[in-house]
Amino acid sequence: MNMVEIERALRELRLSGMAQTLPTRLMQAQAAQEPFLQTFAAMLQDELDRRRTRLMERRYKRSGLDEKVGLADFDWRFNPKLPRAACFELHTLKFISEGANALIVGKPGTGKSHIAKALAYQATLAGHDVRYLEADAEFARYALGNASERADLLKDWVEPDLLVLDDLFLARRISEHAAEVLQAIVHQRYKMRRSVVVTSNRVVQDWGRYLGDATMATTILDRLMHRCTMLEFEGKSYRLKEAAARIAINPESS
Repeated sequence: MNMVEIERALRELRLSGMAQTLPTRLMQAQAAQEPFLQTFAAMLQDELDRRRTRLMERRYKRSGLDEKVGLADFDWRFNPKLPRAACFELHTLKFISEGANALIVGKPGTGKSHIAKALAYQATLAGHDVRYLEADAEFARYALGNASERADLLKDWVEPDLLVLDDLFLARRISEHAAEVLQAIVHQRYKMRRSVVVTSNRVVQDWGRYLGDATMATTILDRLMHRCTMLEFEGKSYRLKEAAARIAINPESS
């Protein structure tokens, strides 16, 4: 086989990582007079690296995340009383293997969503199947769907290793259909020991009012909090800080 035929064969075998680096590895081997096995091992590593990268990209795209954030990006100095140690403990992802949950409750703008997204992104990097939902918006979409669409959405939200429900009850009341799907998600994931991370501005004592059903709220919280890390976020708003900084830089825009 000549080079063109070899490259064609590699692509036919779906070894695109090896095909992409073949010319470079060939020049490297000729220049250094490397043994065949050393060159071949390098090409195999190229293929593995490419496949792992593509797999991570697919997991990230499927997750629903809109940004790649980590705990290293977080300004812990702004609100020093935030539960930093608990956040880093969750970041180890042991709670996923234990089928445990996390409930992050507190004031708007204190970083709850950032932490939830960081956990979700870390889980995708670790090989977990993840779904991140802006809870109220996605539950509203569920309420507008037909029976088949609702069944598909429910399945997509129940099956992943980790489900993140961000900003639950942002609009306070949610529809009857949304309340029912929330209960179904929590119940089914509890039975399957699959983890849920919930962030909310609303204290759990008021969930019955937002659901319109105190008994349903008790049922949901009973399952969520059975195996759960609960974090309270208090302090100043990052968003207000950033807005004030922008105004200070461009006072005319205000």
